[in-house]
Amino acid sequence: MKVAEAVGRAVTAAGVGRVFGVVGSGNFHLTNAMVAAGARFVAARHEGGAATMADAYARMSGRPAALSVHQGPGLTNALTGVTEAAKSRTPLLVLAAEVTEPRSNFHVDQEALGRAVGAITLRVTSAENAVGQTLDAVRLALHERRTVLLNLPLAVQALDVPDGVLAQAAPPPQRAAVEPTAADVAALARALDRARRPVFVAGRGSRSPGARDALAALAERHGALLATSAVARGLFHGNPWSLDVSGGFASPLTAELIGAADTIVGWGCALNMWTMRHGNLIGSDTTVVQVDDDASALGAHRDVHVGVTGDVERTARRVLETGGAKRQGYRTADVAAGIAARVRLRDVPYEDTGSRERIDPRTLSIALDDILPAERVIGVDSGNFMGYPSMYLSVPDENGFCFTQAFQSIGLGLATAIGAALAQPDRLPVAALGDGGALMGAAELDTVRRLGLPMVVVVYNDDGYGAEVHHFGPDGHPLDTVEFPSTDIADVARGYGFEAVTVRTRADLKAVADWVAGPRSAPVLIDAKVVKDRGSWWLEEAFRGH
Repeated sequence: MKVAEAVGRAVTAAGVGRVFGVVGSGNFHLTNAMVAAGARFVAARHEGGAATMADAYARMSGRPAALSVHQGPGLTNALTGVTEAAKSRTPLLVLAAEVTEPRSNFHVDQEALGRAVGAITLRVTSAENAVGQTLDAVRLALHERRTVLLNLPLAVQALDVPDGVLAQAAPPPQRAAVEPTAADVAALARALDRARRPVFVAGRGSRSPGARDALAALAERHGALLATSAVARGLFHGNPWSLDVSGGFASPLTAELIGAADTIVGWGCALNMWTMRHGNLIGSDTTVVQVDDDASALGAHRDVHVGVTGDVERTARRVLETGGAKRQGYRTADVAAGIAARVRLRDVPYEDTGSRERIDPRTLSIALDDILPAERVIGVDSGNFMGYPSMYLSVPDENGFCFTQAFQSIGLGLATAIGAALAQPDRLPVAALGDGGALMGAAELDTVRRLGLPMVVVVYNDDGYGAEVHHFGPDGHPLDTVEFPSTDIADVARGYGFEAVTVRTRADLKAVADWVAGPRSAPVLIDAKVVKDRGSWWLEEAFRGH
């Protein structure tokens, strides 16, 4: 057995059951070995799309994924998606063929590239150690929650492995949950006992049913309101004390209530500039607490008064075990009435600026929220538009929203939705894109159609890079470089085998309602011509922060 086959079989035996990629000569045998061993391979049309699909799949399934790429350009094409995964601490294994001969056209310093974007870089160095080094890479991805680049030199791939070497291939043990110290638990309990207006902000480290239930119970004990970072949106869906997302996306009431808190506890949440509006949601007298199972995360973005190293669920349950009477805290009748009436952005009155030619993105999003089934999984691209689908389209739980925004690259949204759709196959997948990101990632429309995904692709089309238009336009700068002639994206989608509809007014959405009613013989793309008279509320907030 050659090293290429042994590595592929070892990765699959270690529990990686889904691999995404674009196959070339250097990763052909490796990828086929994974498929032969039972992994499902998803062929993308671009390595950048494959990387983001793998990232989104791992996030939304809770299982590791692999990315398989050709040497040199296969890896460089994938780097933006790999960077997003690395910044988000996604457990992802990147399997990259490698040329070590400097005179080869394919030669680049792949180890340096991986390190530069934040991945852990490893290499298979010999036939004798190939399987062990592969298993080390899988273990690192899982236990350290890291994106790992495993370079596979072509010459080593062609070597014969010793007999019986695959016997050691097995899934690594589960990562042990970090137990908080008794002293940390006591300090957190004291902070909550002193709190009169506590707010819990749950982040990526809270995205599990167990953590959700433990946090809800602790919040009930202390009268805390519940919010999330964007990546954990939906975690407290249905809870009457949920404020939805904290930060730039927040509704005015959510920002007001968080800003008036006397204690803010970040649970598996970085409390970074986006989640705390550049610190503007934290009062000068607010007690800030952060709980994270990675000690290096504590205080990384802002000073904290109490830092607890521990798993979110374990820590919340340990604090519950300290006992104490139930308190009203922030859960007053007036706060309850306000949350019920005004915490959702769709309930906040607005002036509809649409016309017969262009639809207001708020009107569009509210209408789609009413039309589309509640059981959905949404992938969102980056840009001026992104707050509208992120906040006006509801999600059933934390597995209904995939937010690949750690690197803030446009063009990842469609691939995000594909990966999320494969991880949550019983839900309607929705890709929310701007026109810039849609055209940048359009090659993966073929992947949607080829996989038979019943996807809704919504393009908020303002014929330009809206963030730049609204950032520089008010100061009178020329905008020729960021505005474009109108593109018929609906026609582009039809070329890929989609059903498509152009939406200028709410009445045009009847075609979408008809598609939802079925039968759905193809995915559908909505080319929504949205108004472009002003920047979105979240973008204005972001610019104020800068």
